Amino acid sequence: MDPTLKAQFDETVKSHPIVLFMKGNALFPQCGFSARALQLLQPLGPVHTVDVLADPAVRQGIKDYSSWPTIPQVYIHGKFVGGSDILTELAERGELQDLVAAGGK
Repeated sequence: MDPTLKAQFDETVKSHPIVLFMKGNALFPQCGFSARALQLLQPLGPVHTVDVLADPAVRQGIKDYSSWPTIPQVYIHGKFVGGSDILTELAERGELQDLVAAGGK
């Protein structure tokens, strides 16, 4: 992985409590999974979104960074959580809210 891109990802996920790497943006999600992830996260606080469609290096780089093959990808308090399927499961069990509220502890 390109060290500059890795440093960019490190800075992004550590600078925002909730980061969503998605297809599209908060105003116009470009896939259903990204829209679903955003829908689950927005009630929990500000969501910093990164449009992976805007830069092919970011789109592939985030997959390498997390070792996760799909988009969207969610980071909460600097830690990788997963995609929309995992978010849905966590939300259904009430654990997603707890994860955000824990503040990375």
